[in-house]
Amino acid sequence: MNWKAVVTLIIVTSLFLSGCMYPSEKLAENQIPYTDQIAAVQQAVNSFKEDNGGILPIKTRDAVTPIYQKYPIEFKKISPQYMAEPPGNAFESGGIFQYVLVDVETNPTVKLLDLRMADTIRDINLRIQSNGYPPYKERLADNVYSLDFNKLGYKQEPYAISPYSNQNLPFVVTTDAEVYVDYRQDLFQKLKKTDKKIIPGEDIRNILVEDSMFVPAYSLPYTVDPETNEPVFLKQ
Repeated sequence: MNWKAVVTLIIVTSLFLSGCMYPSEKLAENQIPYTDQIAAVQQAVNSFKEDNGGILPIKTRDAVTPIYQKYPIEFKKISPQYMAEPPGNAFESGGIFQYVLVDVETNPTVKLLDLRMADTIRDINLRIQSNGYPPYKERLADNVYSLDFNKLGYKQEPYAISPYSNQNLPFVVTTDAEVYVDYRQDLFQKLKKTDKKIIPGEDIRNILVEDSMFVPAYSLPYTVDPETNEPVFLKQ
């Protein structure tokens, strides 16, 4: 028996297996939200704010940027002084989440934005551009429609996975050809459980945010129907 060949084969096999295992472990790390990581970023943000006269470590965004995408954390401002490095699941570390702030005026709070939705929206937008216009299907509200995805070349309708319920959420499009995720299913479930007084005409997306690690990324504003108390798109 050629023992050198056997030993070489074992080493090569071990290296191959470890190489196969590492990406999956790394993938898991990059795709799982951890409360301790959010807490660490929150502490770093609080310390930075205290040391800088109330200034927040955020990237500059245009005034018309949607509210839940408007205040992304700039990790270069807090790392390595306030934390060693960005969390493994942060976009800056190759992860799928963007760390953002909500309630910046009163109580700056760290939340997560799932960037996988952006990838699907980008693909839908490319197909709309190739088609020349959005193939509207059903009118859902003023200026909001569902899409005929068959006309965009999809064999199956794309969807976003809800960070709140793991349900499949549909995409909608406005008359400005802007694509959004539709969170009415999640809001409907949340409204059934909340004791909070909901006033028709007010944006109700905050009821998803307050008890969750996540923000409703790429969403339109919603309110409640005064007659049915069900979530509806807020008129712009």
